[in-house]
Amino acid sequence: MEINLNLNGRAVSASVRPDTLLLDFLRDQGCYSVKRGCETSNCGACTVLLDGRPVLSCSVLAARADGRTVQTLEGLQREAEAFVTYIADQGAEQCGFCNPGFVVNTIALLRENPDPTDQEIRTFLAGNLCRCSGYEGQLRGIRAYLDSRKGGKA
Repeated sequence: MEINLNLNGRAVSASVRPDTLLLDFLRDQGCYSVKRGCETSNCGACTVLLDGRPVLSCSVLAARADGRTVQTLEGLQREAEAFVTYIADQGAEQCGFCNPGFVVNTIALLRENPDPTDQEIRTFLAGNLCRCSGYEGQLRGIRAYLDSRKGGKA
C-alpha cells in the first residue's frame, strides 16, 4: 500500500506492507532516534509526534500516518536544543537510550503546558522508562530549564 505523509517537514511517499509498524517505517527513513525498546508500548523509547501529539510508534501502523504529519527528534532539534543541555547537566542522560522519547514527550508537554508543575511533569512523562536514573535528574533538568526561561536560578 502507498502512504504519503509529512515527515519532519518533508513530503514522503512510500510503499509499505499493511502490517508495517510506524517505528519500522521511520527507522527505514533514517530516523534512528526512534528506538525499539520493549515492543509492548510500555517504555516510551519509540515516542514520536503524530499531528503534534505524542504516540508510541511501536503500536501504530505506518498506514495510520497516511496524510498526516510525523515528527521525530531529528525534526525537533531546534526546539529540543533549548532544554536538553539542562537535562544533561543533571546527569540524566547516562546511557542515552531513553532520551529521544523523553525529549519528544517534553516538547509535547511544553507545547501543551508551557509552565507545568513538577507533578504535571511527572504525570506527563510517566510512560517513559529509564533504566539508568531515578527520573529525578530529568525532572531537575526540565525544572532548571523552566526556571531559566523565567529568569530564575538555572
